[in-house]
Amino acid sequence: MAVSSVTKVRTQVARVVWLLFALAALFLAVGALLVALDANAGNSLVKFVIDTADRVDLGVFSRQDGIKHFTGQDATTKNALFNWGLGAVAWLVVGRIVERVIRP
Repeated sequence: MAVSSVTKVRTQVARVVWLLFALAALFLAVGALLVALDANAGNSLVKFVIDTADRVDLGVFSRQDGIKHFTGQDATTKNALFNWGLGAVAWLVVGRIVERVIRP
């Protein structure tokens, strides 16, 4: 009986962890899309998404100092799409691995 309850708890924790990782990836992907579409930075929703994406990029996938830094025409868009896109994929991969470790 105790094993069943532990299994249920681990399953629920794994779901929550996966949801958090997927949300981080979603913010990065939507943030990159908003930068690429040149969305109105004065809009509070756009600002919230981009600020949150800046937080979850962990500095490794930053638009300003990420893995790849583009220069020249449309560099801001290229940096956002490449670095935040790669960051979104990384969040999903690591999230799935962590979820599988937690899940019984």
